[in-house]
Amino acid sequence: MENKNYENSLDELIRTSMKTEDKPSSGLNILLKAELYQKEAAMTGKQTRSISLWFVPMILNFILFSLFAVFALFVISNPYIAKLMAGVCLYMGAAGIFITLLGVKRANFKEDVTIHIRKRGALV
Repeated sequence: MENKNYENSLDELIRTSMKTEDKPSSGLNILLKAELYQKEAAMTGKQTRSISLWFVPMILNFILFSLFAVFALFVISNPYIAKLMAGVCLYMGAAGIFITLLGVKRANFKEDVTIHIRKRGALV
């Protein structure tokens, strides 16, 4: 008990939508390719300055846990627990440095976290 009329009209609609050939003009393609090549040349050439930001999370992690260590030394009244907590915080800061360096070495992290700044007078 299928609705043949519905299937035929749906098939007809699909067939007509597949037959349309909306293609951009060749002039537009040429302009877009030229702009793409120009931007690619600017990124790889000497027209941009690249700054890698792979070290920023590592530094922020170390500063944060160092501040926690100082906070623990000043706030906790028991000197043994205060030193223990400060040691744990410094250990976490060192672990963050180790994990970041391992991630940079193993996962090609430097290229993913890079910003490109256009130099003055460069056409992009």
